[in-house]
Formats: sequence, C-alpha cells, structure tokens
Amino acid sequence: MYKHIVLAADGSENSVRAAQHALLMARQGAELIEVVVVADFAKAKQDVLHAESRESLDYKRRQKMRVIEELLQREKIVYEVKVLHGDPGPTLVDYANSQNVDLVIIGSRGLNSLQEMVLGSVSHKVVKRVKAPVLVVK
Repeated sequence: MYKHIVLAADGSENSVRAAQHALLMARQGAELIEVVVVADFAKAKQDVLHAESRESLDYKRRQKMRVIEELLQREKIVYEVKVLHGDPGPTLVDYANSQNVDLVIIGSRGLNSLQEMVLGSVSHKVVKRVKAPVLVVK
C-alpha cells in the first residue's frame, strides 16, 4: 500500500484530523510518516521579529505540532518532522515531487483563511500539482 506518507501540518484542527487519517494509513503498513511543516516567509519574518530567541521560535513552532506528535507517539508510529521554509503551497509541491512519496495527506483548510480566499487554498495547489495521490481531509 502506501509506504512513505507526507502529512502536511500547520497545527490547525484540520491538520490534526489529517493526522488521524495518516494514522489509519500507517496501521495498514506505512513505513514512514513525514510530518512536513512549512514556515511561511510572510509569517516567519513576523515570528522572528517577535521571538525572544531562535530557541523560543523553534519551541513555538514545535508546540503547534505537539498534538500531532503525541498522537503518532501514542500509536508508536515511525515519523519524522521536517520544517521547510517558503510559500506553503509551492514548497509542499516541490518537496513531495522531489521525494519518493506514495501519498500526501493535507487538511482542507489551514490557519490563514484570508490568504486562502485571496490566493487560493494550499490544499488546492497541492492537489493540482503533486504527482503522488493526495488525500484532502475536512
């Protein structure tokens, strides 16, 4: 079935639901779930300006993923967290297309709803451009 799954996560409720579906896939024989977090350039600049230190910035980013990581750890799922930097849609597409990915799982809506209305959703961009199958979770 699906051996290498990329789970796009941003800490939103929909990305937690996507993680629950990734768990279902993992129970069916996935060898690796890669939790991919994209630090959006526009938000990253603001986060860096308001962060006390590099460590506190990394800690805040990691806290957003805590629920997802706890879910995967509780089920003893093999996973890695990968933090990428850039515009979330194209960055996820480039990453997924450059890896040997069997499936991409992504929530239907992330944290920035205004940007989605203006520019289109990240999940829509991923579905259109990723070569592997994509599961969009609502």
